[in-house]
Amino acid sequence: MQIRIYYEDTDLGGIVYHSNYLKYCERARSEVFFQNNTTPIIDGAHFVVRKMDCDFLSSARFGDIIEVSSNIKEIKKASFILEQEILKDDKIVFKAIVTLVLVKDGKVQRLNQSIKKSLILLWDSRC
Repeated sequence: MQIRIYYEDTDLGGIVYHSNYLKYCERARSEVFFQNNTTPIIDGAHFVVRKMDCDFLSSARFGDIIEVSSNIKEIKKASFILEQEILKDDKIVFKAIVTLVLVKDGKVQRLNQSIKKSLILLWDSRC
């Protein structure tokens, strides 16, 4: 998913403010569902971030066009792990390992086989 960096995304020096990288990753995760005409809400449950491990490797600046990629690394019993990268000119500027869980009524839900298959299909079908 491509994103242009606007002035509102930057600090006084024209460099992307660090928390915006997390927003870009969230947009990319949501976009996978939008592109497939579906929703991350399953029988009243929804996915939430449980854990993120982030590396800020370089900076994007006002006017840059960045590319956000998301790839499933692992699907577990009650969570799945994504590797997300933000690239500028084919160079990784930000990388995150994101653990997501399915939550319903405040409780973590197991990922049944149907959900696991759907996740694989969603991420394999993305552009």
